Amino acid sequence: MSGTDVLATIGTRGSPLAMAQAHEVRDRLARAHNVAPERFAIRPIRTSGDAIQDRALLDAGGKGLFTKELEEALLAGSIDFAVHSSKDVPTFLPDATWLSSFLPREDARDAFISHKAKSLSELPAGAVVGTASLRRQAMVLRLRPDLKVNVIRGNVQTRLRKLAHGEADATLLALAGLKRVGLEKEATRIFEIDEFLPAVGQGAIAVESRRDDTRINALVAAIGDADTEVALNAERSFLALLDGSCRTPIGGHCRVDGDRIHFRGLIISPDGKDFYETAREGARAEAAELGADAARELRDRAGEKFFTLFGGV
Repeated sequence: MSGTDVLATIGTRGSPLAMAQAHEVRDRLARAHNVAPERFAIRPIRTSGDAIQDRALLDAGGKGLFTKELEEALLAGSIDFAVHSSKDVPTFLPDATWLSSFLPREDARDAFISHKAKSLSELPAGAVVGTASLRRQAMVLRLRPDLKVNVIRGNVQTRLRKLAHGEADATLLALAGLKRVGLEKEATRIFEIDEFLPAVGQGAIAVESRRDDTRINALVAAIGDADTEVALNAERSFLALLDGSCRTPIGGHCRVDGDRIHFRGLIISPDGKDFYETAREGARAEAAELGADAARELRDRAGEKFFTLFGGV
């Protein structure tokens, strides 16, 4: 093999944030394997989720729209692995693929952004909050039922531009995404985890590869972060037992502290009026089971009518 041969082709969405994440994966791989970054090619792929800009994703098939075309390319062999925002990855993957590596997690918190108020609590009654997230909509209305929520779609830069043009009085974005594209300064206020529970997987970058590709799996294992994997095991098992789509607003976050984990989970109605929360603590080896147990508790407490009314499984 020559020094310029490509070791692997990385598939990614083409947004500035997705490309930043792909470059982070590439740079970490280059350092881990002591090769030039150019040995890893990056192939942008336009997904259905990127193409749909006129309505909420839940009306078009859910968050799997951000991964479908990437998985098709992965299964066809035109890319060697895909890089995703973990919060965009559906609960259930094709049988032939798996999440083979998670990078160290960035800040999982949500950011409030507005040119008219310093915080959500300071927005005047009737102000419009723009967001594409059903979870953020529900949690905003839980805290401020007097506000209005409109759908704003697009990448980070597009949403900030729409806010600047007056399409909304405020918006909410993942702090991790702002940091990765160098726009952290746009955050007016940062919510704490306890007051505004993030989406499952928020802040974590996931690598999806083919299960039987031992060479690629060994390559990407070198950049995996064990604590992030443990946290995501808890969060994704929680999500799996509640709702595989994005029709029920769900929040979940796991903090890993040495050999222990601390998990919080929430389900909430889209109007923010009905919600159920729970928490778990335990050994990191039990992360997946603790997340699943938390989900079973919330299903029992909320009842199946909750999921029927609010678009669950």
